[in-house]
Amino acid sequence: MKTKTLYLILALIAFLVGIGSALFGAVSISLEEMSTALQKWIFQSSERSLNEQIFIDIRLPRAILGLIVGGSLAVGGVLMQGLFLNPIVEPGLVGTSSGAAFGAALYFTLGASIDFHAGEFTLPIAASIGGAIATFLVYFLAESPTRKTSIVTLLLVGIAINALFFSGVGFLSYIARDPQARSITFWNLGTLSGANWLSVAICSLVSLSCIVLGLKNAKQLNTLMLGESEAGNLGIKVKTLKIRMLTINVILISVCTAFTGVIAFVGLIVPHFLRIISGSDSRRLIIGSFMMGAILLGLADILARLLLAPAELPIGIVTTMVGVPVFIYLLRRHNNYF
Repeated sequence: MKTKTLYLILALIAFLVGIGSALFGAVSISLEEMSTALQKWIFQSSERSLNEQIFIDIRLPRAILGLIVGGSLAVGGVLMQGLFLNPIVEPGLVGTSSGAAFGAALYFTLGASIDFHAGEFTLPIAASIGGAIATFLVYFLAESPTRKTSIVTLLLVGIAINALFFSGVGFLSYIARDPQARSITFWNLGTLSGANWLSVAICSLVSLSCIVLGLKNAKQLNTLMLGESEAGNLGIKVKTLKIRMLTINVILISVCTAFTGVIAFVGLIVPHFLRIISGSDSRRLIIGSFMMGAILLGLADILARLLLAPAELPIGIVTTMVGVPVFIYLLRRHNNYF
């Protein structure tokens, strides 16, 4: 399939999923009401019905945030898989998500007693610091000085670091007061229910910036597919590239996690299936994975709202139920990497 055709199809499906995400929920909103609400919003009319207010203030930012976060998680998976030359690596396996959740939990529990305030950016900064610490711990502990990073060592160290940081989240939940404990539980399960226009703006800015940086380094990631030694011989500074890609990934995943909680396996599933369709060119994978990741998380969010309606299932549970069988399949299929 031609790249432009694939992008067009994915963009159309993502648009339809976004509309579906805005349509479904505890309150029924028609397409006509959505259209009217958008017109009033664009022309800044204050006269809105209850359904129109629900659409503009709750449904629309939630739908957009779901698409952005899903795409960002998938792009993070592309960067990590390209960096470690293995199709079963994703941000959650190397500690980024658990570290970000720990940073957010620490902010919720001790934020009032810490003399650091950056307005609405405080939470993303705290999550990014936690994600960075966890990710670089995994990387430096798993790295061998004599050969490339072993995927077995990476996974084992990742499991250990994830357990360490999630135990930290559990401890903070234990000592936290009830409102704080509920907020921490939010990170562990993953949900889009806290979406608002500010979170959409921050995630959009971070996602766009990181994707642009990822595309600028895509050619070097393609060269890295030849092997670290060959890439070094061709002038690629492999260690510098690894640090750069890890930094981009940490910022991208941590900020998304700060607003949605831990959502696993999107970064594993999407790049793998897109690689089957369009090949291994990192430039195509980054753009295509963003759209396919948006589709996957948008559909997962719709399922999360409909499966137990009128109650809502945490979206992290839905993606995990889909992702675990796929992960096991990939482990068995790619056992030559071990």
